[in-house]
Amino acid sequence: MDVAKYDPFLAACPVIDCDHPAIQDRAQLLSNGFDNDFDITKACYEWVRDEIQHSSDFERGPVTCKASDVLAHGTGFCFAKSHLLAALLRANGVPTGLCYQRLRSGHKAYVLHGLNVVHLPRIGWYRLDARGNKPGVEAQFTPPKERLAYTGQGSGEMNFEKVWATPMTDIVTFLQGCATWQDVLDNLPDMVDM
Repeated sequence: MDVAKYDPFLAACPVIDCDHPAIQDRAQLLSNGFDNDFDITKACYEWVRDEIQHSSDFERGPVTCKASDVLAHGTGFCFAKSHLLAALLRANGVPTGLCYQRLRSGHKAYVLHGLNVVHLPRIGWYRLDARGNKPGVEAQFTPPKERLAYTGQGSGEMNFEKVWATPMTDIVTFLQGCATWQDVLDNLPDMVDM
């Protein structure tokens, strides 16, 4: 196995700051007692999904983007929650990337949705969605079967295949430019090609 090809999916960047002391501490706490990528991934995923509030579900700010800020404030939109999950998993040595879906929305015709993809032994790349469950949304960690929040298979919807090592610049700029959770919700970006 060519381990070097996973290096970009283990590295820190300004948004996925897996080298931040608070991220390192939380990652260690979540992986305590586990000795394999499968169990570590499940623990980190379920914690971000269930303990970090989705900003629009709970109608709260501040608008977060950087993983350590999501952790500090306990809230974020799907993109921000995916940044935190990537940071926690990378801090635990699990190769983790980002991926995106284009979904129909009640707020706009279509919007982008951010989620993660992890590389698990004997399974390969596996997508998971830590946006947070609610009525009608039931994402789970059930490898090798994916149980995402949304299928991305409706008319005009897409599951983009690209695995990103760092967040899309447009997403980072968008989140950093919004003042409130309502600004984010009202202006969620759309994209048809990546």
